Amino acid sequence: VTFLAEVGDVRRFSHPRQLMSYLGLVPSEFSTGQTVSRGGITKAGNAHVRRTLIEGTWSYRWAPRIGEKQLYHQRKVPPEINDIAWKAQTRITRRYHQLIQRGKKSTVATTALARELVGFMWDIVRRSMPAQA
Repeated sequence: VTFLAEVGDVRRFSHPRQLMSYLGLVPSEFSTGQTVSRGGITKAGNAHVRRTLIEGTWSYRWAPRIGEKQLYHQRKVPPEINDIAWKAQTRITRRYHQLIQRGKKSTVATTALARELVGFMWDIVRRSMPAQA
């Protein structure tokens, strides 16, 4: 809800990378001549949404599962959207553990996963919102 309230119409972003950039979840870049160096996230855009996404990503440390309450709510959602959500849940959980195994700090991993989560959210919102006339 926070995401939609703060971002507004997601259809204005033609690609998920644009939304990620809008939220400041892309790496900064320091370039001189032939040298390109990437730094931490840019932190441009809405800090409230970015913080909410990163905090929400912490739950992906645990194995993906569907509880009774989620099952009840899934009956109201088209199967296509449920499939995307399940793919996001399994992929982001797996990616978290891969990043930790590679020695990334948990805070860095969750920020990277928040960026990936934005891509899935962009896809779900675009598919579920009616096309503009």
